[in-house]
Amino acid sequence: MGLARLLPRPGIRTENAKGVPMGHVISFANQKGGVAKTTTTLNLGVAFAEHGLKVLLVDLDPQGNLTMSQGLNPDTIERSMFDVLVHRLPIGEVIHHAEVDLAVSSIDLAGAELALSSMIGRERALEKALAEVRENYNYVLIDTPPSLGLLTINALVASNGVIVPVQCEYLSLRGLVQLENTLSMIRENLNPDVAIEGILPTMFDSRTLHSREAVEILQENFGDLVFDTRIRKTVRYAEAPVKGTSVLKYDPSGSAAEAYRELAKEVLDGAQAREHA
Repeated sequence: MGLARLLPRPGIRTENAKGVPMGHVISFANQKGGVAKTTTTLNLGVAFAEHGLKVLLVDLDPQGNLTMSQGLNPDTIERSMFDVLVHRLPIGEVIHHAEVDLAVSSIDLAGAELALSSMIGRERALEKALAEVRENYNYVLIDTPPSLGLLTINALVASNGVIVPVQCEYLSLRGLVQLENTLSMIRENLNPDVAIEGILPTMFDSRTLHSREAVEILQENFGDLVFDTRIRKTVRYAEAPVKGTSVLKYDPSGSAAEAYRELAKEVLDGAQAREHA
């Protein structure tokens, strides 16, 4: 797999006072569930906000875990991303203001793939919806469902880059091949510039040989695309959503929060390096 083909394109060059480009869209994708996609979407977004950046989170998963992680109940939400994608409701109508701005999900979203399947331009529904708001934010972060279906394809078509959270175990590594095949198809037909922006080892346990070997395999195959940050196993990541907050708010001085601050610095440093390349 050629690494040059995976390098992300530069962000849109409109900049805010901090010199960070506006309108950069990142999807968090992995067809395997339980790899910390939602945890990463939320906590990286809040870590960006600590830098004074404007952040929009988009919950594109019918399970609504990102929505619940900000203390909202997907079962009682009247208008959600389903209405945005299927009924062309302006996305501003479903953005709630929490720790960061959040375009919410509801269980209705489970029917979006079927509803979209007969529509012309179905793969670009999210891209069109984001057009009205993306320049208001430095980063738009999209949490995708654990599949490579039409919702995830919409996210990838709308994105500049993809961050792939990967659980530190052998079986999780196999899913990267499937995701890369999907990205190749999208680059060929829908969005020629989308690429993997980084691979994030999650649920890392330094005490086990299995975790360490899994990271080594990632580094051997993907080199500098693998973030230096390791998201370690800790109960804090499970406790924070119960309180409806990010781990940065729940336990601001803990190691779990610091891990996402480190990741935010890596992503921002990488963006700055690309801007000046």
